[in-house]
Amino acid sequence: MSLVNLYVDGEWIPAADGERFAVENPADVTETVNEYAKGGTSDAERAVEAASEAQPDWESTPAPERGSILRDAAATLEDKKDVLTERLTHEEGKTLSEADPEVQRAIDIFYYYAEKAFDDGGTRKNPSGGRTSLYTVREPLGVAGLITPWNYPIAIPAWKIAPALATGNTVVLKPASNAPGAAAAIVRALEDAGIPDGVINFVPGSGSDVGEVLTTHETVDLVSFTGSSDVGHHVYEQATEDTKRAQAEMGGKNPALVTANADLERAVEAVGAGAFGVTGQACTACSRAIVHTDLYDEFVERIVEYAESIDVGPGLDDPGMGPHVTQSELDSTLDYVDVGVSEGSTLETGGERLEDDDLSDGYFVSPAVFTEVDPETRLFQEEIFGPVLAVTEVKDFDEGVEVANDSQYGLSASIITDDLEEAHAFVDRSECGVVKINEKTTGLDLHVPFGGVKDSSTNTHREQGDAGMDFFTQTKTVYLNT
Repeated sequence: MSLVNLYVDGEWIPAADGERFAVENPADVTETVNEYAKGGTSDAERAVEAASEAQPDWESTPAPERGSILRDAAATLEDKKDVLTERLTHEEGKTLSEADPEVQRAIDIFYYYAEKAFDDGGTRKNPSGGRTSLYTVREPLGVAGLITPWNYPIAIPAWKIAPALATGNTVVLKPASNAPGAAAAIVRALEDAGIPDGVINFVPGSGSDVGEVLTTHETVDLVSFTGSSDVGHHVYEQATEDTKRAQAEMGGKNPALVTANADLERAVEAVGAGAFGVTGQACTACSRAIVHTDLYDEFVERIVEYAESIDVGPGLDDPGMGPHVTQSELDSTLDYVDVGVSEGSTLETGGERLEDDDLSDGYFVSPAVFTEVDPETRLFQEEIFGPVLAVTEVKDFDEGVEVANDSQYGLSASIITDDLEEAHAFVDRSECGVVKINEKTTGLDLHVPFGGVKDSSTNTHREQGDAGMDFFTQTKTVYLNT
């Protein structure tokens, strides 16, 4: 166990009031993994001021030089990949096989935006007359306040930090307190790469203190948030009161439509991996399987077998599924299991707290499958953020699309079908930001836009790829009369 301080203006410092918090191993809560300085309002304000002072020089740094720092940071992360993978598992709980590709994703994101920094320019246009040159330039907005969640504790900070820095913004990062170690590793890698003081700042702490400063401080120019819908809407409303640019990516209740033309084996694999991977703790997790009546019974039989075959255990042992991240997340899942039973859905398997042998001190639950789930129920409508799958029967494709769209959320959706016409129709009619055909709802490429609609997103700006660069920049149009 070690103490990780705040990183403000190029220094690792304790919180002004000396407060700290501990992070426990979710697979064994008797073990404290790390301690962290807990930032407060004054710490966040100091970080914002440091970022503001550093921003003009960072903006004037040639973009290829900024990219070089990102590239060196990526190389450092790559050198420490095995250590970071184990640290992520230790704090957040996901299996080593799930943590490893997440760390690799963060590395790839930094390499990607290191190269994109070379393209951080504008466009030349043909003028309407005269000898005028007409072109655009892209400029950073200034200080970026980034608020990131615990469920992807290195990938999500990476896909916010890297484009922000590549485009000349400075950053104050508030990671989730459940698993901040991976984000701290990004900051250390940037420090080792020679990033100037004040350009990146790391302030773990509460939303009511640190988060409040990042959304309301007059010197913060833009805010990017990932987390729950309730908090996301609050962050967005606060940030935009004084016209900050803001984006919030939030929850999901993601469906997989299994049509009569589906390959059943593929359907079970896609739904099972999407529902129970990373313990269901993903905004893109599949929590609703909507199945054509012709395949319903056999699908239920096979998905139950799939769930029961998953080995649950400590992430460091690399089982099929790890623990929940906290007691409150575990309690929420168990509560929803009770809700499902009370609403009349059939619990086919799972949904039990696992406390045998080496699981007794962790936040373990068995993967749950409910059938005969009515679309009007809470189990069908509300985000659970745990390994709970609701299976609903539909009579045809049109009903399946209608049921899939019957949600306040609209993040990711999948269709399993061998009918190309059905696939195209689903793409056209699905009310979501990400559509997948014959794939699980989870898993994203880093170079394409990501975001949702409805209550899954403020739907103002997308993340990742070129869209990530767009969010962190503004366009200036230039007329040059020679």
